[in-house]
Amino acid sequence: MELTNIGTVRDILGRHGFNFSKGLGQNFIINPDICPKIAENGNAKKGYGVLEIGTGIGVLTKELALRADRVAAVEIDTRLLPILDETLADFDNVKIYNEDVMKADLRGIIEKEFAGLRCAVCANLPYYITSPVIMLLLESRLPIDSITVMVQKEAAQRLCAAVGTRESGAITVGVNYYGTVKQLFGVSRGSFMPSPNVDSAVIRIDLNKKSELTEEQEKFFFRVVKAGFSQRRKTMANSIASLMSISKSAVYSVLSELGLPEAARIEQLSMEQLMKFSVMLMEQTKE
Repeated sequence: MELTNIGTVRDILGRHGFNFSKGLGQNFIINPDICPKIAENGNAKKGYGVLEIGTGIGVLTKELALRADRVAAVEIDTRLLPILDETLADFDNVKIYNEDVMKADLRGIIEKEFAGLRCAVCANLPYYITSPVIMLLLESRLPIDSITVMVQKEAAQRLCAAVGTRESGAITVGVNYYGTVKQLFGVSRGSFMPSPNVDSAVIRIDLNKKSELTEEQEKFFFRVVKAGFSQRRKTMANSIASLMSISKSAVYSVLSELGLPEAARIEQLSMEQLMKFSVMLMEQTKE
């Protein structure tokens, strides 16, 4: 069964009375070259279990199952279950979890399905949930080697931007704190059914970094990052003072120690400067 053939897809969806949900951001892949490339680049291979987030009709799921030892897929849309029963009937190494990924026990799924295997994540993420899912995976510190995801082109550019540039955001800092990220290849809007209004790109995050901060310092660091980037047009002193109830004088003092101007904005700081700033500011607030 060729799951990227438009006629085949329409036949399957028609027989099951399936209509696309805009609320779930459903755009199914119909370019036959895309999913094999995601699987090849996403650690779908022997010795690995792959956690997939969002299955569609199983186009990527099939490619992952052909290469990895096990696939556990989390899919929120109950209407897709009978379709997946049909499209994945030939695979006995796939388990579908009909759950919301933001509420699912991902650690439990990984431990149950991938015992004795290394783990990777692969997904074609709906645009509206890209950042929340990526940050959930990172902050949960799950035992995974890599996260390979297709996201909106603009989101890929932000994720892969250098920390300390105008293109960076809170998600950029988060990704660089936990690992290293790179863009693998672009995907045109015509590769999907229905076709979205934007192009996409596939990125991979390799989670090979150990935390440089204590648990307390890490929590404070991400509070600083979220406060600064939520009001990125303001100076750090203004955004942190208003959202973290920390005096501007304390912020100015730390900026001065780091040789930074009082009018510094968070997007101007490198990763190293951000971490030093956060640790020093936390110590200031304890005094």
